[in-house]
Amino acid sequence: MKLEHIVSTRLPTPYGEFVIHGFREDDSGQEHVVLSMGELTGDEPPLVRVHSECMTGEVFGSLRCDCRPQLESAMKRIAAQGRGAIVYMRGHEGRGIGLVQKLRAYAEQDAGKDTIEANAALGLPIDARRYDAAACMLRALGVHRIRLLTNNPLKMAALAEFGIEVVVREASLTAPGPENEKYLRTKAESMGHHDLGHLFE
Repeated sequence: MKLEHIVSTRLPTPYGEFVIHGFREDDSGQEHVVLSMGELTGDEPPLVRVHSECMTGEVFGSLRCDCRPQLESAMKRIAAQGRGAIVYMRGHEGRGIGLVQKLRAYAEQDAGKDTIEANAALGLPIDARRYDAAACMLRALGVHRIRLLTNNPLKMAALAEFGIEVVVREASLTAPGPENEKYLRTKAESMGHHDLGHLFE
C-alpha cells in the first residue's frame, strides 16, 4: 500500500479544534482523512478510532445504524482528553460493499432479514473492509502504538497485522433505539463485537 499525505489544516468543530490530514492512495486514488488533536507521538499511546464512512448515518441522520453517534462520541472523547485521532476511511460504506449495495441490503432487512442475512441474500460479503491504508496513515503521522476505540475484534487484528500495536481496546457504546436494536444485537451475537451485549442487559 502506497499512500501520499497531501495536506494538513485546522478544522474547528463543535467539539473543539482538530487538525484534518488529507491522504490519497497511489493505486486507487481513494482519499481518506485523519482528524487529530494534540501531540500523537510520545510514550503514551493516543486514543484512536478507525471509523468507516457512512453517508446514510452521518449525512442524512439515519437511525438504522450507530455510525453517527459513534463518530460524535469519539470526537467528544478525544477533545476531552486533548489528544487522539480519528482515521476516517472513505470507501468503507456498508462495511465495504458500497452505498447502493448497502441500500439494497436495507431493502432486504425491511423484508425481515438481519444485516448478515441481507448481505448473503445479495451474494455480498459480510465485511469487505481493509485496514492497510489506516495503518499507513497512522504510521505517516508517527503513530505505531494506540489505544483503539472499537468493539470490533477484526479491526484490532487487522491493524496489528499491518504493524500498529493495539495496547488497549476501549469500548465504543451508544444507546440502542427501535430502528437499530436488531442491528446492534446482530453485531453482538453473530459478529462477535465486544461489549454490545451489555446494552441489552
